[in-house]
Amino acid sequence: MVLLNIWSVGHFLQWAAVGRFLLNNWYIFLALSVSWECLELVLPYEFAQETWDNKISDIVVNCLGFYLGISIRQHQSIDK
Repeated sequence: MVLLNIWSVGHFLQWAAVGRFLLNNWYIFLALSVSWECLELVLPYEFAQETWDNKISDIVVNCLGFYLGISIRQHQSIDK
């Protein structure tokens, strides 16, 4: 399994949207992001079957997406 896949794109876009429109608290974001990855450990679905390397890369991609979303929000609020 590769570290980045189509799910990585989904993670990035999802967390960018959350950071842009819904949430700007890093603690809550990290709790949600890590909790989801932990939940995937017990889900019986194929999409949840990942290596530890992939789970870590998912969290990194989540952080990058969330950072982008918050950055866009802050940049747009400065322009107003």
